[in-house]
Amino acid sequence: MSNDNQRLLNPNPNPNPNPERLLAIPVKKSDPVELYRPLRNLVARKYSESDAQKVESVLETLNKCRSDIVERGDLSLPMQRDCLIHYFKCLCMVDPLFTAISSDPIVFVWYDAFYSEHENGVSSQRNSIQLEKASVLFNLGAVCSQIGASCDRTTPLGRHLAIDAFNAAANFFFKLWKDFAKDVSATLDLTLLFAETLYRLCGAQALEIRLQQQLELNNNDTAASSALQQHRCAVTFRLVSVNYQIAYDLILHDSAVTEHVFSFDRTWMTHLHQKVKFFQVEAHRRRSSILPKSQLPETISLFRSCPLDHDAVSVTEKLVRGICCWSSLFRSCPLDLDAELVRKIWKLKHKSIPKQERIPYLDLLLSEYSSFKIIDDGKLVANPWDMPPPYPTNLEILSSSSLSIMPPIPLKKSEPLDLYESLRSYVALKYSESEAKRVEGLFKTVDKLRSEMQRDDLSLPVRRDCLILYLKCLCMIEPLFSMTPSPNPPIFVWYNAFNPQEDSSQHNIHFEKASVLFNLGALSTHITLSCDLSTVQGYRLAMDALYDASYWFFILWKLEAEKSSATIDLSVNCVQMLREMIAAQIADLTWNCLHSHSDGSSLAEYLVTLRCRKAYDLSTLGPLAENFVQSSIPQFLESKMKTRHVQTDPSDVTEQFLSGYCEAQSLLREACQTPSLDLLSEVGPVMIKDGNLVINLRGIGGDELPGNHNNMTIDRN
Repeated sequence: MSNDNQRLLNPNPNPNPNPERLLAIPVKKSDPVELYRPLRNLVARKYSESDAQKVESVLETLNKCRSDIVERGDLSLPMQRDCLIHYFKCLCMVDPLFTAISSDPIVFVWYDAFYSEHENGVSSQRNSIQLEKASVLFNLGAVCSQIGASCDRTTPLGRHLAIDAFNAAANFFFKLWKDFAKDVSATLDLTLLFAETLYRLCGAQALEIRLQQQLELNNNDTAASSALQQHRCAVTFRLVSVNYQIAYDLILHDSAVTEHVFSFDRTWMTHLHQKVKFFQVEAHRRRSSILPKSQLPETISLFRSCPLDHDAVSVTEKLVRGICCWSSLFRSCPLDLDAELVRKIWKLKHKSIPKQERIPYLDLLLSEYSSFKIIDDGKLVANPWDMPPPYPTNLEILSSSSLSIMPPIPLKKSEPLDLYESLRSYVALKYSESEAKRVEGLFKTVDKLRSEMQRDDLSLPVRRDCLILYLKCLCMIEPLFSMTPSPNPPIFVWYNAFNPQEDSSQHNIHFEKASVLFNLGALSTHITLSCDLSTVQGYRLAMDALYDASYWFFILWKLEAEKSSATIDLSVNCVQMLREMIAAQIADLTWNCLHSHSDGSSLAEYLVTLRCRKAYDLSTLGPLAENFVQSSIPQFLESKMKTRHVQTDPSDVTEQFLSGYCEAQSLLREACQTPSLDLLSEVGPVMIKDGNLVINLRGIGGDELPGNHNNMTIDRN
């Protein structure tokens, strides 16, 4: 180990102080409060009894979540996180109700997390959902920091979980600081200054663990002395130093905050002072290693959250690294093409841009893995936070549509494959038999999902859920590829969706992922064609399915198409053509869903025609034209100039709830991009237990996965 690395990792004349200590944030306490009865009475009084019946499930779950948060002392840290996230979603859904409460006031009482005995250590406010949401965000950050501090950081897996946990904590405190604390007059721990302090502190601790990981990696890396590696470490030292310094100064320069922290734990200030001093010296000493921008590669990621150490001590740790690939799909692929087009059309009709995100009707209506549901007659259901999937779903909304709006995109077919044996034998050969046993449950599930996704008797929503689960598993096993030393590496065989006589066979995980992404996009168009567009719910579901299709094809186009040299249906040109066709249909339906055709109808028709023209031109070029000889897609694109009128109903209480749900989803998606923490959840399909990746049948619907699960490593608790 080099002397530079020893300065951070081991004792010496100027050691990193307390490298093993991480500061965990305490949670806020609250008094119980009844939410269900006053809110239900309000809905019945302001709207109607039938509206109250539509949303009473959400109100019941809201009440249960808060009761569990405040009164249950047996919840593990991951369970507390699950419960708080579920409660926050419910809170955002009922947010509009709190502007109308006049009778039956709801009094929220929250205590300061650091100094509840202080004279201002309790906040009691009537009908203040802002205080409630701010307190829940604070506790989400606090719980994530406690998860990070409790991780075993002697292993790459433990360090990875700790980094993700502290990053999540920092993100929650950032949201509190920027968006929620300014609207709350409460205890000191919810002030802007305190929220920023905790954001800086958790961010510094995440970076410090990342730095320890970098330096240990450099120890075993022949390129550790390269200029780029030295640059990475120097920049990280500087960032750690800056964040610790800001956190320390924010506390020290405000006497009330200083007293607050001292009353909680006097050693915090000493600890932070030592950290500031150490990292300032190290950052200054290494500043000459920071390269000018002109010497950096075009793409450089200093602080990716997904890679584990390259010398991961177990295959479990390597597979956890793969789950981050799934997160990157959502982080790096905005719907730029269709979202911008729809915004233009909406502005033509309303002279303004809608603030809320689109409501995910596809998941809310059809997915067995969405705990929030829309069922008969628009009723909202919020399943309990600790209830695992599958959740009841009403599939009757799907039927043969009488309106043929577009030709279906055919699904790709594949040859059967024994993935379990290939994966297990490879791990046993490269690692050990004991390592293979630790992950064989996951491999059995991967194999089962691959078989299930091709069953013709599955309903469209169930097949979609199966494909998404399989894609997640593919991302997990991706770090194992390529498996060239294996005696029987898996060979994926897929047929061209438009010309089934053509096939491609490859030992290429990107080929498999690209084919699954294609089928996810194609399947969503089949769902669109199963919707009755003359009904409100049918129209909404059709639109969301089109968005879903465009999203999967966008990921295929951006991330996988060029990595899989295969049949023409996976080519960049073909995927672009399909996205243009779907964009045209989204634009068409977006325009025609509205009540009237006012100014701008000619421009809307122009946008639809433009998308169809681009798609048609792509479909008639070279190899694509040959593949579409027997397809109706070119003919459809030629004739696509008609519009369709669909009646919608005025917004009601359920629409307001759904808008709040979207707000919560958006905030949590930004704050919770920490996929490895989901492996600690007891309602997820795969979880970490005793260092093993195990299949949690509670998280995949009990025994709903067809087949014999004997001899699988599972967790039923």
